[in-house]
Amino acid sequence: MNSPLAADDKAAAPRLIGDDARALQVSGVSKSFGRYPALNDVSFAAADREFLALLGPSGSGKTTLLRVLAGLETPDAGEVRFGGEDYLAIPARRRRAGMVFQHYALFRHMTVAENIAFGLKVRPRAERPDGAEIRRRVDDLLSLVQLEGLGRRYPAQLSGGQRQRVALARALAIEPRMLLLDEPFGALDAQVRRDLRRWLREMHDRAGVTTVFVTHDQEEALDLADRVAILRGGELIQLGAPQALYDDPASAFVYEFLGAANNVPAVASGGRVSLADYTAPAPADAPIGPVQLYFRPREVVFPASGEPALTAEVRSVAARGPDLKIDAVVAGAPVELLAPAGAAPPGVSPGAQIRFAPTRFKLYAAAG
Repeated sequence: MNSPLAADDKAAAPRLIGDDARALQVSGVSKSFGRYPALNDVSFAAADREFLALLGPSGSGKTTLLRVLAGLETPDAGEVRFGGEDYLAIPARRRRAGMVFQHYALFRHMTVAENIAFGLKVRPRAERPDGAEIRRRVDDLLSLVQLEGLGRRYPAQLSGGQRQRVALARALAIEPRMLLLDEPFGALDAQVRRDLRRWLREMHDRAGVTTVFVTHDQEEALDLADRVAILRGGELIQLGAPQALYDDPASAFVYEFLGAANNVPAVASGGRVSLADYTAPAPADAPIGPVQLYFRPREVVFPASGEPALTAEVRSVAARGPDLKIDAVVAGAPVELLAPAGAAPPGVSPGAQIRFAPTRFKLYAAAG
C-alpha cells in the first residue's frame, strides 16, 4: 500500500485535507431513485493525489456516488467541491474527470491509438491539440500503460487485461483532474486482477491525479488505497487508512466485510469477557452485557492445558497450502481456525475436542 504522500504527511492527511484547496470535498450528498435512497447524507474529503477506495456490498451506493462525481447523476441534496470550485455547477464534459468502467467500453472499430486519442479529438476546436501533439500524447500513454507497439491493434486483438489498460490510458489522455474507476477489474480473472492492481497503484503515483476507486473486493481496497470509505445502504459507515480499519472496525458489519471472521456469544462485565470456562481482559471500550466476540481464523493459538482457552469440537480438517483449516463448533457457533501445519493441536481430527484462544479480538453488543 505505497502512498504518494510521505509517511508523516499521510498520517496527517485528515488535517491537511481540510486546508488543501485542491482537495475533493463531498458534503451531505443524498440521492434517491423513486422511493429508494441510493445515498443518504454522505460526506468525506480526499486530498490531492490521494487514492481513495469506495468499498461496500452491492447496493451500498458506491457507483451512484462515482456517477455524481462524474456528472452522470445529479444529487437531490448536498455539495461537491474540487479545487475550491463548485463541481456540481460544472457540466460533465468540462469536469476533466476520467472514468473507467468494468467492461472497458472501448470502440471496437477503432485501433488502440484511436481509442486513446478519442477524448482529445472530440474537444471543441479551440481546445483541441494539433495532430502531432495528440500522437505524442498517445505514444506517451502507451508507454505509461506498458502497451508500446500495440497502437495499431484493435480491441478484439487484446487480452482483457490489455483492454483495461487501454481504457485507463484513454481516461488519462484528457489530463484529468480526477480519475474515477468503477470496478475496473471486475470482469478479469483473479491472477490478472492481482497483476493489474499492482500496476494501477504504480500508474496512479506516476500520473499524479486524485483517484476514486469503486470495488466490493476488500482485498483490492486494502492493497491499493491510501484510505478506504466503507458504505452500506447509501450511508458512509467508516473511513480510514486500510490498516486502521482492519485493526479497529467500527461495527460488526465492518469487521465481517473486511475479511474472514468468526464470532461467538459471550458476556462482558467488570472489565472481563467470559464464555463457559474461558475468560480474558475486555477492551476498555467494550459494551457491557451480552456480546459477540469476533476474531480472525488465523489469529489464534493452541495453548497448553491450564491456560485460558475456548473448547471447540472439531467437525472437519483439511490442508490449505501450508496451513491446516479446522472447522469446529464453540458454544453452538461454527468457527474456522487456521494453523500452520506444524503448529496444529495434537490429535486434531473430526469429533475431537481442541482448545484454542484468540490472540486478539473485538467485542460488539449482541443484537437485541
